Formats: sequence, structure tokens, C-alpha cells
Amino acid sequence: MDATAATPFSTLIRTASHEQHTEAETSAFMSDLLGGRLGVDAYTRYTEQLWFVYRALEEGAQVLRNDPVAGPFIQPELMRTTELERDLAHLRGTGWREGLAPLPATAAYAARVAECARTWPAGYIAHHYTRYLGDLSGGQIIRDKAEKTWGFARKGDGVRFYVFEEISNPASFKRGYRELLDAVNADDLEKQRIVAECKQAFALNTAVFRELGEVFPLSA
Repeated sequence: MDATAATPFSTLIRTASHEQHTEAETSAFMSDLLGGRLGVDAYTRYTEQLWFVYRALEEGAQVLRNDPVAGPFIQPELMRTTELERDLAHLRGTGWREGLAPLPATAAYAARVAECARTWPAGYIAHHYTRYLGDLSGGQIIRDKAEKTWGFARKGDGVRFYVFEEISNPASFKRGYRELLDAVNADDLEKQRIVAECKQAFALNTAVFRELGEVFPLSA
């Protein structure tokens, strides 16, 4: 316990969820998407699922802006819903909302985010961390592949979700975010619960990838 207590929480949460993070990153759907083996329709469907999750995240952010635990993490430069909607208008046309529906796994994921925002601010941090820091890091690989594979303009419509125009120095921003995690207003037991929720967040994300893989099985 002493070693754990001495470990910065940002390090603890990253290392404890590493296995789940890797499982999400290496899912068959994401591997096929990044490998250029799926069409733009698969990328579009993935972007649709993100919209449902981020809408839950950012509706929760409005409620938690002044919360003593989650409030410090709510930073406007991270917000993604507007960019996702611009991407969807590019991918699906101006009537992009018509017929839009979440996969069952996406609905479960968004519902859990909303539940945490409503009832457990510390749990909401786990979802905030897994999504936004992932967007700032690995998300840039997806943007680069999407631009090259489907011909989107660099940092333009179709990939704006991955472009954080208000964050000029992502490395510095991530350092600041990790400092917020290290200073989180939670005791050791609550931190363990946040770590467990972080693992759950990755599992929910993996479930979405699994269902997307069923919709877009790679042809032989």
C-alpha cells in the first residue's frame, strides 16, 4: 500500500488500465480501419457512435462545471460535439441526424457516462480521462490515416473531431491534465474506484468496436 500511495495517481490510472487500453486499440475493427481495409462508410458509422458518447460527456460537463471533484477537468478547449457535428454533416449531408441511431453497445456506453455525471462525479472523471486524453494522443493517428485513406483535407471537414484548435501545445496540456489527476479530490478508496471505472470505460469502448466489427466484417 505504501508504494501505491507514493505513486502519482496519473501513473496509477494509466498503468492499471493498460491491458484494457491495449485491447481497445487493437480491436479487429480498429485494426482494419487503420489498415485501410474498410471503406469510408465504416469510418462514418464510427464517427456516428462517437457523437452519442460525446453528447453524453458534454451534457454531463455542463452539469459538473462547478463540481469540486469533476469541475477542474471541465475545460472548454476539449469539447468535441460541435466538431463531430461538422464532420457528420460532411460525411452524411445536411440531414445527418435523420435515421441516426446508436448501436446497443454505444447506447450502454453513453448511458453509463450520463449516469456517472448524474450520480458520481469522480466516476465521470474516468470517462473524461479515457476519451479526451485518447483523442489528444492516439486520435491523431486515426486522423492521419483517415486523411490519407479517404482523401479528407488535412485537419478539415471529416476529421475535425481530432483537431484541437484551441490547444496549441498538446504535450503541455496533457502534463497539466495529469497534474489535475494527481491532485484529484478523492481518498485512496475512491481513487481505486476511479481506476475500476476507467477499466470499465475501456471495456465499454471495446464493446462498441466489437459491434462495429460485426456490422463491417472484413471480406475475405
